[in-house]
Amino acid sequence: MTAPFGAGTEFDRQVATLIAKGYPELAGLSTDGFTELVTPLRAVALDRAAALPAPTPDRVPFVLVVTRELIGVDERLARTALAGKRNPKPGVRDRNFPDKDLPTFDPIKELEVPAGPAYLLFEVDRGADLVNLAPAAAVEALAGRDRLPISIDEGIALVTQHPAALEKNKCFSLVGSRCGDRRVPALWISQNAPKLGWCWYGNPHTWLGSASAHPVRAGLG
Repeated sequence: MTAPFGAGTEFDRQVATLIAKGYPELAGLSTDGFTELVTPLRAVALDRAAALPAPTPDRVPFVLVVTRELIGVDERLARTALAGKRNPKPGVRDRNFPDKDLPTFDPIKELEVPAGPAYLLFEVDRGADLVNLAPAAAVEALAGRDRLPISIDEGIALVTQHPAALEKNKCFSLVGSRCGDRRVPALWISQNAPKLGWCWYGNPHTWLGSASAHPVRAGLG
């Protein structure tokens, strides 16, 4: 059995990562103000994640998610990068994902995303076992596991904190964000950088799974 990891240490690491990437400045906060904002979630991480196994590229115990209420999608995406690169390139949005469409991709109601600028997402899996399965079929498979797909905010948070989660032939759809049509957002690799784009709900891809998480998210309220 895999030994539990230090949930408090991991929470502190994630906060430090966001600070190092300039999140306080992007949010118009001081470093202390940003830390104070998210610190109430530390106790939640200790309570709910203390017995979970340590992170792997396939699955991580929890991720601290910052929402578009605090910082825009593109700003956060630009602070992602692939693991193991000597000169990492910032994440970008695909040219076929226009500015006017991005705000229309909201979390589906089933996620019950907590209101506010930040929350915790637990037992996050990049969906490597769902590669080459259309998002429509992946959603059915996840329902049978009592899991839900993740959103754009959550996918960016995962790659921000765990860059190794995004790798060649193990990229992932973000079926938890939809806009009312057949498009599904996804994170993949292009020109050695993370790229946020979209694919079709009914189309499988050999390099694309569907990321998921525990159905219950924990907010600041």
